[in-house]
Amino acid sequence: MEKMEGENKIRKKNKGILGRYGLIVSILMLFSVMIIFSAAKIMFSSEGRKWREVGEKETVIRDRVILPKRGNIYTYDDKLLASTEPIYSIYMDFWADGIQKDTLTKYVGDLSVALANKFPDRNASQYKNIIMSGWNLREKEEKQILENRAKGIDERVPLRSRYVKILRNDINYIDLKEIRTYPFWNQRSNRSGLIAEERNARKKPFGNLANRTVGSVYKDIEKGGASGLELKYDSLLRGVPGVKYRQKIQGKWMDVVEEPAKEGWDIVTTIDADIQDIAERALNSKLVETEAESGTAIIMEVKTGEIKGIVNLDRMSNGNYAEGNPNAFSYMNEPGSTFKTVSTMIALDDGVVTPTDSFYVGTGLYQYNKRWVRDHYWRRGQDRGYLTITEGMELSSNIVMSKMVLKGYEDKPEKFIDGIDRIGLRKQLTWDVPLNGIEGTSAIRYPNDKNNYWSKTTLPWMSFGYETQIPPIYMLMFYNGIANGGKMIKPFIAKKFVENGKVIKEFEAEVVNPKICKESTLEEIQKMLISVVENGTAKVVASDYFSIAGKTGTAQIAGGGAYSGYYVSFSGYFPAEEPMYTIFVGLRKPKGVPSGGGMAGMVFKNIAEQTYLRKVRLSVEDCKVDSTLQKEPEIKHGNWDNSKTVLNKLNLSVTDNKSYSDWVKIKLDSVEYQTEALALNNSLIPDVRGMGARDAVYLLEKSGLRVNLNGSGKVVSQSFRPGQNLVKGTTITLTLR
Repeated sequence: MEKMEGENKIRKKNKGILGRYGLIVSILMLFSVMIIFSAAKIMFSSEGRKWREVGEKETVIRDRVILPKRGNIYTYDDKLLASTEPIYSIYMDFWADGIQKDTLTKYVGDLSVALANKFPDRNASQYKNIIMSGWNLREKEEKQILENRAKGIDERVPLRSRYVKILRNDINYIDLKEIRTYPFWNQRSNRSGLIAEERNARKKPFGNLANRTVGSVYKDIEKGGASGLELKYDSLLRGVPGVKYRQKIQGKWMDVVEEPAKEGWDIVTTIDADIQDIAERALNSKLVETEAESGTAIIMEVKTGEIKGIVNLDRMSNGNYAEGNPNAFSYMNEPGSTFKTVSTMIALDDGVVTPTDSFYVGTGLYQYNKRWVRDHYWRRGQDRGYLTITEGMELSSNIVMSKMVLKGYEDKPEKFIDGIDRIGLRKQLTWDVPLNGIEGTSAIRYPNDKNNYWSKTTLPWMSFGYETQIPPIYMLMFYNGIANGGKMIKPFIAKKFVENGKVIKEFEAEVVNPKICKESTLEEIQKMLISVVENGTAKVVASDYFSIAGKTGTAQIAGGGAYSGYYVSFSGYFPAEEPMYTIFVGLRKPKGVPSGGGMAGMVFKNIAEQTYLRKVRLSVEDCKVDSTLQKEPEIKHGNWDNSKTVLNKLNLSVTDNKSYSDWVKIKLDSVEYQTEALALNNSLIPDVRGMGARDAVYLLEKSGLRVNLNGSGKVVSQSFRPGQNLVKGTTITLTLR
């Protein structure tokens, strides 16, 4: 009995223990369920998302943009005109984990000296002051943090010493590598505090070469192109941004690329760096000489339409010239006499005249509808009688042009405009350089146009380049059509689009008009343009190396209901027989006597000769020495006393025929030099050809003339013929070679 009672007690006891264990397990299971439920609730609720974001913020910084590298812009032969390079802003983080005051204090002097030697915009003591001020600021901030903690103040202390800029200017990667070797900065970044903040910047290895055409980007390169090719093709150049995030891995922040950036496309242009440089120097020199307001020069390859050089220079407030407006496209001036070639082409093509037809010009005055048409010589009172069409082109006669056009189109002026359209000068074209409004498009009137009044004198005035506006790029295109056998093609600058070294798209010239005129007309026009240079207003443009064909232009500039200043130009091509390049040169408001030949034409000549000599390779046969060539030195004309001294020093025989003149010409006759007295008259232009620059300038300035020099060596040509009436104060241009 007792035994049974004991067993029952034991069973009851065990049952109680099991019951308590069961209760505990149940409670634990219930608690677990509650935890899981709460976790699930947190996980899938907005609160969960909140806490996940908090966690991620502690370990992940998302959606950081990877800026793409902007595409490069090249010359036709792969020279860089514009590129994107990383540059670095240099800071110090004085809260870096491993930075030590004693080490900093030990090396700050040497570091400051190294920085001052490399970046002398600050001296060593200034660099030292910046660095130690940063450290002192960190100590103050640290002290403030500790004081706040001690006082139980929950207030954030701004850490202004976290990123202190050390260098004023950004530096390139090469400089960055160097400064990382300097004392104290040669440690790991967590010990040196050195921070290099990288960003992209646009660089131009050739400086301002073709600056307006290449264009510019905004200071913040992310905003893209601001002008020129940079703006026109911004969507291709800028590339596509990538995405990265920073993640804390094993206590260190690391960049993780989610989507890489795509670099922008490269653009290969038609620009030839050598020709561009030649053109810029030639134009700038003439602008400085004439103190002109602005100028443009465009060089186009005849067969391809490729622009090899394009210069747009404006006078800045400091008096220097720099790339400003896109003058080649935006000059909306009346072209003047370069348009006479257009008028003559239309009249010849329509059978209105032949090259030998003539018109009476008299003394250079012709009245039509109560307005006077004047030729440039009208003040001289010289009666020139009749001039043929060819002679009218040579002498740039306004009267010949106006009478020619009136003969054919007085009763039907729209036919003349139809002729302009037939050539293609009114076609609206788009260019590689972005423009606004009517810029880059010819503005030519049409009879019965309500927006542009057509007067009774519009037609004759249009014949010699007034009452119409044609940008330089159109005149270049027209003259290139003459050089190109009658096929007019659009000038262009962007040649190729390249992605990762692969050509995506390549451009060729767009044909604007396959035939601008009849073959017979073209031949006559080509002859006339050669004659203008050989016998006419562009004699000064003639070259000793090759033949040139072209036309001068001088037009008054309209503005505010009156004319103010002149626009001088020259458009042509070379060599005339086998044209390689077409060039347009225009100068706006030059000082002095305006001259399309003496001003714009001389820029043309300078560009053409330098381009020809640099680009055209002479054959071996051309370079052989001719055994018949004279071995005796060539003595410059000039002052007899100086020349005699030279001849005596060289033991050269000379026969003195100078007739007691101080100024002589010296020529070699067989084996002996002969002198010839130089006739001088105070009222006539002297002949200084063959003289050195010093003698020529002395003689001309003594006569009361102003002298402009082009080239070096001896004088080969002068802008005024010897024996012309001398007007004191006039500028005479001498070409030396």
